[in-house]
Amino acid sequence: MTKKAHDIIIIGSGMGGLVCGDILSREGYTVHLLEKNKQIGGSLQTYARDKVVFDSGVHYIGALEKGQNLYQVFKYLGLMDKLKLQKMEADVFDKIIIDNDPKEYVYAQGYDNFIKRLLEDFPGEEKALHAYCNKIKDVCSRFPLYNLRRGSDDEKAPVLDIGTKAFIESITGNKKLQAVLAGNNYLYAGEADTTPFYVHALILNHYIESSWKCVDGGSQIGKIMAKNIRDRGGEIIKHCEVKKLATENGRIAYAELAGGKRMYADIFISNMHPSKTLEMTDSALIKNVYRKRLKGLANSVSSFIVNIVFKKGSFKYFKHNYYCHKEGHIWDMTGYTEDDWPLGYCVFVPATSRTGEYAEGMTLLTYMRYEEVKEWEHTFNTVSSVNRRGETYEAFKKRKAERLIDEAAKKFPGLKDCIFSYYSSTPLSFRDYIGNDDGSMYGILKDYKDPLKTFISPRTKLPNLYFTGQNLNLHGVLGAAMSGIITSMAVMGNDSIIEKIRNA
Repeated sequence: MTKKAHDIIIIGSGMGGLVCGDILSREGYTVHLLEKNKQIGGSLQTYARDKVVFDSGVHYIGALEKGQNLYQVFKYLGLMDKLKLQKMEADVFDKIIIDNDPKEYVYAQGYDNFIKRLLEDFPGEEKALHAYCNKIKDVCSRFPLYNLRRGSDDEKAPVLDIGTKAFIESITGNKKLQAVLAGNNYLYAGEADTTPFYVHALILNHYIESSWKCVDGGSQIGKIMAKNIRDRGGEIIKHCEVKKLATENGRIAYAELAGGKRMYADIFISNMHPSKTLEMTDSALIKNVYRKRLKGLANSVSSFIVNIVFKKGSFKYFKHNYYCHKEGHIWDMTGYTEDDWPLGYCVFVPATSRTGEYAEGMTLLTYMRYEEVKEWEHTFNTVSSVNRRGETYEAFKKRKAERLIDEAAKKFPGLKDCIFSYYSSTPLSFRDYIGNDDGSMYGILKDYKDPLKTFISPRTKLPNLYFTGQNLNLHGVLGAAMSGIITSMAVMGNDSIIEKIRNA
């Protein structure tokens, strides 16, 4: 066996890893992508229950109108012409529901429309809504790559230390409007004391620009990029878990797999959590103080999900999402107790090729802290490695699922009569399939009080080891795609890729 087998090995096939693989294979590198699971894609993965397709993470995507940032990225990656998409309603992509308030507050696509629709419920708040939208646009304009242009990180500096809650409260004293403007903060696991306004702005902006559902699920994104990589001579190996990154002469020499096989390459890119990556290498070049810093960064909360399969023709389909929360709890939904859980939840209705007047299924998502499932953390259960967690775990899931369904049934009377079957997942499911320690939805928690602490460079002290994925700068499809671009530029040593994406 020759030692040098590949140009680049990418560990993990989440969005960041796939974007890196697709871009670098276009630039002439031979890419080998290693995935421990049966299915590629990380949070792009889908699963079918009673023949209904559910997303694990990608419930909707923004900025896919011609010329918008994710459109340009997807166009460059050869995705736009192949994706099955459904545009969400122009006048409402998200509805915000507050307990004990019969109104449904709507987020509309397009900034003028967004303001117009909210003014219907908050007629005296025109100044506040304009200030809010202008600030979002100003913040977004300061992130060069987000706007697919060259620029300096110094541009971001003036807006990194703005807190979301504090900013919203600074533009309006109307408590109801404050809660509505933070209403879909499930998109970034919003916390009163930590969430930076730039995270809120970058995410919300791309949905206001345009909002879309993937018909038959988000896994199509990963499948198209995987085909692109293979078509250029790359390889994607599933059921392939990396256990160690071995160093020789100050560089990573090979990845050692479960079972002992060694895979050699010039460059290694990890799409795993940075601290998990560093646990695989004992190189003295990576100082203990850096290891401890990464290990000590807080991760965002995890989730509990119920996927409902409907009886045929029983529940009307709608194109928007719902974000529901109990009054006064918009910023502390992760701090629930056993008695008041859940303090909020989201509702997503998947679009399938068969969807017409009636929905086939519904996803209910709420927060769940890892500590709730800690007693079963010694178990590991995936499609590839089936290991039942036991009767007490199943009873726990059933109790939680029924409580969450009860909560949703207050909003959707008759919901229970429409249920054919339901399936639930906990932080352990997320941990086992995505590969983090605590089932975190969005990786490292950003903190506006110490913003630079949570910015992680794609480069490491090992010259041929790079990071990519949601932990670098921003999560979600857009954030992880941007991370993949940043890492690719670091590997290539130039930013020529930005012009190629702009001109795609």
